[in-house]
Amino acid sequence: MATGETGFDDVTYDLVSVQYHSLKAGHDYGQYVRDADNAERQDIADFFRRVMEEDSARAKQCHEFIKELSGSSQSGAAVT
Repeated sequence: MATGETGFDDVTYDLVSVQYHSLKAGHDYGQYVRDADNAERQDIADFFRRVMEEDSARAKQCHEFIKELSGSSQSGAAVT
Protein backbone atom coordinates (compact mmCIF):
# COMPACT_ATOMS: atom_id res chain seq x y z
CA MET A 1 0.00 0.00 0.00
CA ALA A 2 1.15 3.50 -0.71
CA THR A 3 2.30 5.55 2.24
CA GLY A 4 1.94 9.32 1.94
CA GLU A 5 3.69 12.15 3.69
CA THR A 6 1.88 11.33 6.95
CA GLY A 7 3.50 7.93 7.37
CA PHE A 8 0.09 6.27 7.15
CA ASP A 9 -1.07 4.23 4.20
CA ASP A 10 -4.00 5.64 2.24
CA VAL A 11 -6.57 3.20 3.65
CA THR A 12 -5.59 3.87 7.28
CA TYR A 13 -5.62 7.61 6.64
CA ASP A 14 -9.07 7.32 5.05
CA LEU A 15 -10.39 5.30 8.00
CA VAL A 16 -9.01 7.81 10.49
CA SER A 17 -10.58 10.61 8.48
CA VAL A 18 -14.02 8.96 8.38
CA GLN A 19 -13.75 8.14 12.09
CA TYR A 20 -12.85 11.73 12.96
CA HIS A 21 -15.64 13.22 10.87
CA SER A 22 -18.18 10.75 12.26
CA LEU A 23 -17.20 11.59 15.84
CA LYS A 24 -17.18 15.32 15.13
CA ALA A 25 -20.58 15.14 13.46
CA GLY A 26 -21.94 13.12 16.36
CA HIS A 27 -20.86 15.88 18.70
CA ASP A 28 -22.55 18.51 16.51
CA TYR A 29 -25.75 16.47 16.25
CA GLY A 30 -26.18 16.76 20.01
CA GLN A 31 -26.82 20.46 19.50
CA TYR A 32 -29.23 19.69 16.65
CA VAL A 33 -31.19 17.38 18.95
CA ARG A 34 -31.40 20.11 21.58
CA ASP A 35 -32.53 22.63 18.97
CA ALA A 36 -35.27 20.30 17.74
CA ASP A 37 -36.31 19.51 21.32
CA ASN A 38 -36.49 23.23 22.09
CA ALA A 39 -38.64 23.73 19.00
CA GLU A 40 -40.87 20.90 20.25
CA ARG A 41 -40.17 18.87 17.11
CA GLN A 42 -39.76 15.40 18.54
CA ASP A 43 -39.87 13.86 15.06
CA ILE A 44 -36.86 15.90 13.99
CA ALA A 45 -35.05 15.31 17.30
CA ASP A 46 -35.57 11.57 16.81
CA PHE A 47 -34.20 11.84 13.28
CA PHE A 48 -31.05 13.57 14.55
CA ARG A 49 -30.68 10.90 17.24
CA ARG A 50 -30.82 8.18 14.57
CA VAL A 51 -28.23 10.01 12.48
CA MET A 52 -26.03 10.34 15.58
CA GLU A 53 -26.33 6.60 16.24
CA GLU A 54 -25.40 5.84 12.62
CA ASP A 55 -22.29 8.01 12.85
CA SER A 56 -21.36 6.41 16.16
CA ALA A 57 -21.62 2.97 14.55
CA ARG A 58 -19.56 4.23 11.60
CA ALA A 59 -16.83 5.54 13.92
CA LYS A 60 -16.80 2.24 15.82
CA GLN A 61 -16.44 0.24 12.58
CA CYS A 62 -13.52 2.45 11.54
CA HIS A 63 -11.92 1.83 14.93
CA GLU A 64 -12.24 -1.93 14.43
CA PHE A 65 -10.67 -1.74 10.97
CA ILE A 66 -7.84 0.44 12.27
CA LYS A 67 -7.16 -2.05 15.08
CA GLU A 68 -7.12 -4.83 12.50
CA LEU A 69 -4.59 -2.96 10.35
CA SER A 70 -2.48 -1.89 13.32
CA GLY A 71 0.75 -3.76 13.45
CA SER A 72 0.37 -5.16 9.96
CA SER A 73 2.69 -4.35 7.12
CA GLN A 74 -0.33 -2.84 5.31
CA SER A 75 -0.73 0.04 7.75
CA GLY A 76 2.48 1.96 7.08
CA ALA A 77 5.22 2.93 9.47
CA ALA A 78 3.11 5.33 11.56
CA VAL A 79 0.77 2.55 12.78
CA THR A 80 3.19 -0.37 13.13
